[in-house]
Amino acid sequence: MPRAKRGNKRLEKRKKLEKLSSGYRGTKSKLYRSMKESVERALKFAYVGRKVKKRDYRSLWIVRIGAAARLNGLNYNQFMHGLKVAGIDLDRKMLADLAVNQPQAFADLAGSARQALAAASASA
Repeated sequence: MPRAKRGNKRLEKRKKLEKLSSGYRGTKSKLYRSMKESVERALKFAYVGRKVKKRDYRSLWIVRIGAAARLNGLNYNQFMHGLKVAGIDLDRKMLADLAVNQPQAFADLAGSARQALAAASASA
């Protein structure tokens, strides 16, 4: 039977897991099986969390845009539809930033949206 020359693969694999699990309490950072389970679980949560973060930010932007639109006499739906009719293509991230940092510019956009809605309803 040939000699197995695996080098330090097992040690390298364990050291990588130890590095990932450092900071975990008790068994989860000491024993290999527990360490492996907790690291896999943590990596799974991290993967899912990166997806959830995108959803959370989008909902935050929508809330901010809706609040600023209500201050300007429109609701979120009317404001977004008015922008689309007016041909203004700004994403929600930019609109939310304008709503928070430059309320006057957002008010101008709301006025444009309102005019576009009025023109659309008059022509219909």
